[in-house]
Amino acid sequence: MSFVRTTTTTTTTSAATAAIRTGVVTVLALLICGVFPVAAETLTLVGGTVHSMVEGGAPEKADVLIVDGKIVSVGVSDGAPAGTVINVEGLDIYPGFVDALSQIGLVEISSISATVDGAEMGRYNPHLTSATAIHPASSVIGVTRETGVAYSLITPKPGNGGVIAGRASMVKLDGWTVEEMAISDSTAMFIQWPEVQTRSFDFATFTVKEAPYGEAKKEAEEKVDELRDWLDAARHFAQAEGAGSKRLDPDLKLHYLAKVLPKEQGGEEMKVVMSASAKGDIEAAVAFAQEQGLDIIIAGGREAWKVKELLAEANVPVILGLVADLPANEDDPYDRPFNRAAQLVDAGVTIAFGSGASSGRGPGGPHAARTVPFEVGMATAYGLDRAAALLALTRNPAEMLGLADSMGTIESGKLANLIVVKGDPLEFRSEIKHLILGGREVSTDNRHRQLYELHRSRPMPEAAPR
Repeated sequence: MSFVRTTTTTTTTSAATAAIRTGVVTVLALLICGVFPVAAETLTLVGGTVHSMVEGGAPEKADVLIVDGKIVSVGVSDGAPAGTVINVEGLDIYPGFVDALSQIGLVEISSISATVDGAEMGRYNPHLTSATAIHPASSVIGVTRETGVAYSLITPKPGNGGVIAGRASMVKLDGWTVEEMAISDSTAMFIQWPEVQTRSFDFATFTVKEAPYGEAKKEAEEKVDELRDWLDAARHFAQAEGAGSKRLDPDLKLHYLAKVLPKEQGGEEMKVVMSASAKGDIEAAVAFAQEQGLDIIIAGGREAWKVKELLAEANVPVILGLVADLPANEDDPYDRPFNRAAQLVDAGVTIAFGSGASSGRGPGGPHAARTVPFEVGMATAYGLDRAAALLALTRNPAEMLGLADSMGTIESGKLANLIVVKGDPLEFRSEIKHLILGGREVSTDNRHRQLYELHRSRPMPEAAPR
């Protein structure tokens, strides 16, 4: 009797153990494959004024329902709010702002080379992508998003004399890993248009070198011819690759460069961000793009106002640098950097702003990204319509970079990366009360605030007796 009971118990235990082991293995397999069911996170913003940035959409008081990182509905709910509820009565809700060109996460301290990963050696690096080098724990990220900047197009920059820097990545400014941050890891190819430069800075001697104009022009033309040859080679490579040629040697540079070509030439029509500032360089870059069939965006555009009709007619958008800049030429009026945005918009040119879009001699770089909304606010004092200014921070960059299906406006199906603001987000006195990234509330705490609190609490020494 006891023998039978013992056998039965042993058999039952073995079966249970096997079932548990099978269940554990199944769960692990599901987790590894990424198909394990995860409960959707639901969040509702209640009572705020929604600035959707949808064409023709006026600000309206509405609730925003967010499920699993995406906006499900925008409107006044009949029933009780779902999930986690955040009361935003009296506040304004905007799409997260976009820094349309930066090196956030690639540069920490510019004077310390070990923290700088923004450029590679070599003139032509189309196979590189900035996503592989972004540092998600960068302190610059927290400082930047405190002012409402939720997205950034992070791009590599060309090294000394470089032309093709690599592929820029659009990311949201939150995440433990680059994969969590990435909206699109290969959003656009960054090309530095070969400019005619008669002056250069020699870091070896810390002096400015002057070169004859003819020599500088010849060097620029040689680089343009090189760029044309690279595109021709990529075109032939794409044709051979599409035909399934077995004699084709692998070439990552040509494979990725071919993606900027028109589809009929074997490409994917990837956007090309072309950095050019002077009038002649912008004209040459637009003509080259039309010749090669490239879909370009001008970055920098210091003198874009001089060719605004050309840009509007060719439907070429411009990513402007920071507004608080110095005039580039001695005979320029003091307010030229402040009013060029208004001039471009009035001419019908689509614009955005980027902390890394160098357009003059003023400040720039990732540490300036936090001021982008306020820089745009300065432009409104010099003729830029406020509605156009907000579009330049939201919908415009999404559309010009081919990402309008997922970001740029507040509407059903879009990513839930939003800012809830007290006051005008283009003014210094505004305050980001809630920051929603990936459908969840993210802290706006950052290194600047921590240092402020640290030193504010410092005990003051007693006054010395007189």
